Formats: sequence, structure tokens, C-alpha cells
Amino acid sequence: MLFTLAVKAQTRGTVEVVQDPLIDTLMARRLHPTKAYMPVGGATAPGNGSTISSDGYRIQFFTGTSRADAYAAQNKLKARFPELHTYISYKEPNFKVHAGDFRTRMDASRVMQQLRPYFPVLFIIAEKINPQLNEQN
Repeated sequence: MLFTLAVKAQTRGTVEVVQDPLIDTLMARRLHPTKAYMPVGGATAPGNGSTISSDGYRIQFFTGTSRADAYAAQNKLKARFPELHTYISYKEPNFKVHAGDFRTRMDASRVMQQLRPYFPVLFIIAEKINPQLNEQN
């Protein structure tokens, strides 16, 4: 009788996966193993002509403790700037949302000026960026 009550009390839920941005790069490389992935600067890894990441800059436009607020900020940016890639990271207790894969600080600064009317607190962060796909056929 107790077992029957416990089974009826269970409900279905949803699972959200917050992943490292480099996972997308690894997945893309796995899907297209014959295409060379080059960093924005054009340098390649020795031997095979491909690399997974390179040094660069991103714009941090949100930081806070609420996951829902982080996704709302990401959606707000994607609605206005769909060409920018966004990345959500979590380091207890804060969620941070970054945008872009910029090779130089100057490139990031130009885009940051376009974002300023929509997001008042912006920072340029130096970190590993995802390389752009080199479309050679």
C-alpha cells in the first residue's frame, strides 16, 4: 500500500543542461571531421591543420544568481543581435552570460558600444574562444 502511494506522488519534470562552450566546438568537429577548424587569427595546431580553441575576447553582459534571469538576458541579446554567439557559465553562486568570439579587444569594444543601450553593465573578458569554421571545399 505504501508503494502505491509513493508511485502516484511522482511527477514529470524537465532537465536543463548548462554546458561549457567548448563542447559545441568539439561536437562540430566530430560532425565535420574533414573540415579544418581554424582560429580567428589563422594559426593552426602543428601537424593536422586544426585547433579547438584560441585566445580572444568575449563581452560579459549579465551576471546574477538566477538561471531564469540569465536565460532571459541571453534571449534578449539573441533577439537584437542573432549573429552573436552567446555562452552561459555557472560558477557558484553566479551565472554569467558572455557574447561573441573576438580576436582583438578592439573588435569586442566596437560591439560593446552597440550593446550598451540594451545592457548597461558590460565587461570585456579575455578567455578561450571558439574558432570560426574555415569553409574551404
